[in-house]
Amino acid sequence: MTSTPRTVLDGLVFPEGARWHDGALYFSDMHDGVVWRMTPDGSADRVLELATQPSGLGWGTDGALRVVSMFDRLLLRVTSAGVETVADLSAISPYVINDMVIDRAGRAYIGTFGCDLNAGDPPVPTQLFCVQPDGAVAVAAEGIEFPNGAVITPDGRTLIIAETFGKCLSAFDLHEDGTLGDRRLFATLDAMPDGICLDAEGAVWVAALGAQSAIRVIDGGAVTDTIPLPGRDAFACMLGGADRRDLYICTARDYNPVVTKAQRGGKIEVVRVAVPGAGLP
Repeated sequence: MTSTPRTVLDGLVFPEGARWHDGALYFSDMHDGVVWRMTPDGSADRVLELATQPSGLGWGTDGALRVVSMFDRLLLRVTSAGVETVADLSAISPYVINDMVIDRAGRAYIGTFGCDLNAGDPPVPTQLFCVQPDGAVAVAAEGIEFPNGAVITPDGRTLIIAETFGKCLSAFDLHEDGTLGDRRLFATLDAMPDGICLDAEGAVWVAALGAQSAIRVIDGGAVTDTIPLPGRDAFACMLGGADRRDLYICTARDYNPVVTKAQRGGKIEVVRVAVPGAGLP
């Protein structure tokens, strides 16, 4: 299948971390320091402004929004009363933290860059952290080649994560106590996976960085569907809409903050797909 997406919202800097929640798309305009809530007609409201750069989004068991604050390495809780810190990961993560998925028990799984990419450091295998609802932080997995987008299956038993520089998706058994085990390869890819989302058939939609496309991948690595995105890259994707068959794609023409801030070429695009979304986020 190939389809042409339409633009719902443009003029953004670098949209990332798309999530569907309560009839709207939430996302971080990472390089502009803003978390947005967008309705399907393209109307958007600022939820939070964050100079330390927002990334992964999710909701706790209390229904409040959680936001990863990248540079100060905090997990934040956002309510009508303000913003508070759930966990400080700076002692366990010397480098920028990034995307996140939250399970139904309220545990947040957060990845880290593992090096100073902006300074030109070469990528190295790094860690995925688990933040308990009470703020306790532990290492959930080691040796991941740039942990990025992650999903949890509807039965809550499997966590799948994109390894951007490993060009693969890895799956872990997710145990009742929140620990991860029995790592296996879900898919090897020709592109670098960034954000991902899961559908009701167990396939994963992937923002295929470097391939100017979003792709649908099944367990084992076969690509069943491709959404071409000529002239731009996908950095995140999320299935939403009333029937969860609207694939929202966060696109931009570059990933360097100096370039993206000058371009403001980031967009939220959408295309209809056959299989609805499932699982978390």
